[in-house]
Parts: sequence; structure tokens; C-alpha cells
Amino acid sequence: MIRDAMNEPVPESLLIIAGRGEYPLLLADSARRHGVKRIAALAFKGETDSAIARKVDAVAWVRIGALGAAYDALQSFGIPLAVMAGQIKPTHLFQMRMDSELLKLMASLKEKNAHSIFGAIGDALMQRGITLMPASRFMESNLTEPGVLTRRVPTDREYTDIQLGLRVAKATSGLDIGQTVVVKDGTILAVEAFEGTDKTIRRAGEIGGPGAVVVKVAKSGHDQRFDLPVIGSRTLNMLIKAKAAVLAVESNRTILLGREALIETANRANVTLVAMAPEKPHAEIGGEKKGQES
Repeated sequence: MIRDAMNEPVPESLLIIAGRGEYPLLLADSARRHGVKRIAALAFKGETDSAIARKVDAVAWVRIGALGAAYDALQSFGIPLAVMAGQIKPTHLFQMRMDSELLKLMASLKEKNAHSIFGAIGDALMQRGITLMPASRFMESNLTEPGVLTRRVPTDREYTDIQLGLRVAKATSGLDIGQTVVVKDGTILAVEAFEGTDKTIRRAGEIGGPGAVVVKVAKSGHDQRFDLPVIGSRTLNMLIKAKAAVLAVESNRTILLGREALIETANRANVTLVAMAPEKPHAEIGGEKKGQES
């Protein structure tokens, strides 16, 4: 059996359940580099980037809400392993036309959030012979190591705000409220609700102005099949637009898409990117004395 650099077995074929953004495209490229020979994608009309068709060997397009058609398409490929990649706009939950399969699934859930919905879909796929792999599969090199990733390190004030943001984000994510918190000078400006990370950052910028600290974490006990924070160019551009000073994430639990370009853009905008070790949230960042400038 072929294994990759992480000593993980490389499957002959792979399914990508492709949401919006660049993540599905980068995942397809990375899976190819790892040695996957056949890749098929389930894409969503009006959501998935049409470029996915150029990255995979086969693609099936379904509308948002047509869960039965999605199941049928995935099974038709005859591929037993899948990865969920990319987002689906949260507002679709209230706007989409649900087929009978999705209505049945939603009726079975006491609480309706990303964790419960995607978890139920993952379990349903398992019953149909399709196993969801961890969301980080084939993207391990994009996981963040502990430390400051950009030239500028946090100031004392920003470091204190990071610690506060980590505590609050872990609490709110555990309550299925949201995984992103924005802090400035010890004040919580915004907590992510159903609108998603980018709109939370924009809201915080409108409230508190420049210099805020954004903290994004993985939910405690997160489901590795889909519940993994991902930072890409769209989120970074929102940070820059909101004039945020710092983005703090958890190391080894966050994927940076287009890592080198992302860090270069952050450096040009004087935005600090820092990854905190989950098991040592109060440790000094990357061995640097907090507040030191480079």
C-alpha cells in the first residue's frame, strides 16, 4: 500500500464534498501530489467554484437542499472515502428548498447547527458505504505550528486580549454559539453567531474600530471530519478591511490555505498571525517575549 510523507495510506480514489471558496481546489491539488489517482467531486450549484471541474476527474452538481440527490451522486462514483472541504453559507438553512431526505434529517435533530447537521450527514454517508476522512487529510502541511507566523509579534495588550479571547471562544464554541471572538483592550466586541467568521469580524470593526484581536478556535471535542477552522484569503481580506491587528488561532487545529501567500499578505498589511498551542494557552508565543517587536 502506498503511504505518504505522514505515513498515512494513500487511497486510489477520493471524493471531495466541495463547498465554496478555494479549499476544495487546493485539496484536489494536494491529493494529486500525494498520489491519489482518481478524484470525484460533489459540487453545489451557486456555491462551489466552477473551477472544481478542472481539478477532478468527475463532478456532479446538485442544488443546495437536495440531500437525496447528493447521496445518489456520491454513491454513483463508487468511491468509499470522502473529505468535506469548503463552506456552505449558513443562511441557506433558512432559505433553501429542502427535499424529503433533508426534511427527515432536520426533523430528527433537537438542535440544528453545523456540528449536528454535518455530523448527521456524515453518519448517513457511513450507512451508505462512504467514510468521511478528517478534514485535514492531504492538507497536513497547511496546519499551523505554534508560534508567530508573521514578522510582527503581539504587544503586551494584544497578548492579554488573545488570552481573554481564547477563554471566551472555548466557552462559546462549547455551547455551539460560535468559534470566533473579537477583543479590544479587554472588551469583547463580537462573538460569532450564525452569520460566520467574516461577518463577525466586519461587525467588530464597525463597533470598535482599528486594532482589534480576532481569536478563532476549534470546538472542544470537535469532529475531525468537518469541524476544523480554516483561514483563507477571504478571511484575511476581511481582517485587513476591518483594520484588525491580530488573528490568533490554535496550532495543529487550523488550516491556512495558500499558507505562504497568506503570510506575505499579512506582513504587507502589518497584521499579526499567531498560533497558540492548545495544551499551553498561557505559554509565551513561539518562545518570544510577549510584546517584543521585530
